[in-house]
Amino acid sequence: MTKEEKQNIDDEEALLSVPQIAEFGGKDIADEYAEIPEDVLGEADLKEFKAFEKENGDEVVKDKRRRRGPPTREEIVEAWEPKTRLGRDVKDGKIKNIDEILDNNMKILEGEIVDSLVNVKSDLISIGQAKGKFGGGKRRAWRQTQRKTKEGNRASFSTMAVIGDEKGHVGIGDGKSKETLPARDKAMRKAKLNIMKITRACAGFDCDCSDLHTVPFKVTGKSGSVEVTLVPAPQGTGLVVANELKKVLALAGIKDVYSRTAGRKRTTFNLVKACMAALKKTNVEDGRK
Repeated sequence: MTKEEKQNIDDEEALLSVPQIAEFGGKDIADEYAEIPEDVLGEADLKEFKAFEKENGDEVVKDKRRRRGPPTREEIVEAWEPKTRLGRDVKDGKIKNIDEILDNNMKILEGEIVDSLVNVKSDLISIGQAKGKFGGGKRRAWRQTQRKTKEGNRASFSTMAVIGDEKGHVGIGDGKSKETLPARDKAMRKAKLNIMKITRACAGFDCDCSDLHTVPFKVTGKSGSVEVTLVPAPQGTGLVVANELKKVLALAGIKDVYSRTAGRKRTTFNLVKACMAALKKTNVEDGRK
């Protein structure tokens, strides 16, 4: 192809309209036409396009590809339609702090209330059976049980979730379902409904700092046969507790603590509940025992 022939082809393409170029493979220009009409339309065409857009404002919607995976916190709050008076107050912006709800002992019946006010993190507690021969594997987050019926064995899964903002707010919840993911969602929702505020301080006898990194005094909680005692520790000690209790205390915002446990400690369900009962006593002045 000579230089003159190539120049003639370029001139012909320049005379084509934008939709015609799109038909001949001009995808970049077609995309520009769709996104920035001011740069590719003439004055008369642009005026006609704006008039059409004004008349059909709700119908002219750009195609947005939805992100894969579960919805984000912002998407959940945006799509939320409150059903309780407390939820409507939070949605309208009348209540802007979770402490206003907890200090006045208001009942939280919608998990989106917590999502709107607190940026929480979540984790699952390993309460299930251990995989591997002779119990040598790692414990799972799902506890599986089954019921015998005439049709066969009907399995169900249960799990325990913990949520917190690492700033003194924490909650736990359990969920049960025929499948794992619905059980997890139930546990997360119940954990948000059971969120509570705890008191933190610097109470170690050999620590003198201004950070809120441990429990204010020695507290004890009990659930079933399990008893958990949390003792203040100096900064830098870390969490001297069981592995599953580290998840609860870390999300509660406690960084240093000693512990003492008694009872059937392998029952993780009761172990976590006893820890939560101990944390709840940090809000009570007469909890110093």
